[in-house]
Amino acid sequence: MQVKLLAEGGSMKPGPALSQKLGPAGINIGEVIAKINEATSNFKGMKVPVELEINTTTKKFEITIFSPPISELLKKELGITKGSDAQNQVKVANASIEQIIKVAKTKLQNLLCKDLKSAVKTVVGSCVSLGILVENKNAKEIEQEIDEGKYDEQINGEITETPEEKKKELSSYFSKLKAEQDKKLKVAQAAKEAEDAKKTVTPVEDVKKVEEKPTKKK
Repeated sequence: MQVKLLAEGGSMKPGPALSQKLGPAGINIGEVIAKINEATSNFKGMKVPVELEINTTTKKFEITIFSPPISELLKKELGITKGSDAQNQVKVANASIEQIIKVAKTKLQNLLCKDLKSAVKTVVGSCVSLGILVENKNAKEIEQEIDEGKYDEQINGEITETPEEKKKELSSYFSKLKAEQDKKLKVAQAAKEAEDAKKTVTPVEDVKKVEEKPTKKK
């Protein structure tokens, strides 16, 4: 019997879905959860794919832990809670190529990629959908630069530590970009509120018509 789960790393709790699957088989749910939490303790704050292989006769089970989805790994690495709802207009983070390589190495064994370079490009592809910049650039531009070999030295060297000077530069660039984004969003919100206000106000001409409308005599 095989059961697939998406567990909260290191903090999975009992729930009806798990009870319905394991209860009838006579499996100790508390023991299963304890072992899953122990095995996923390094992925706290992330959703982790888990597979349980259960022998319903002996009541023994084996746990297989897979690395979290790329999106979860990226959010954890960059310290963000969610991606952008408007990827083309609003960016939520600015990653270094070293951070991308780090995520790619973590996920490599679960990806259908021939090598680390392909895995790095796959991770950059996820940055596109999440609204994450890479090296101060749109992720699509980075994909092309990877093909051109611009980051071969870092990828081949499996460099995962971002130099402090680069961290400061990336942070400074994103702070300025975020300030500009916030300003544009406020302007857009104010314009929307003004437009909505116009729709709710009754024109003076219409008020006069109502006031001047003769009343019917009984």
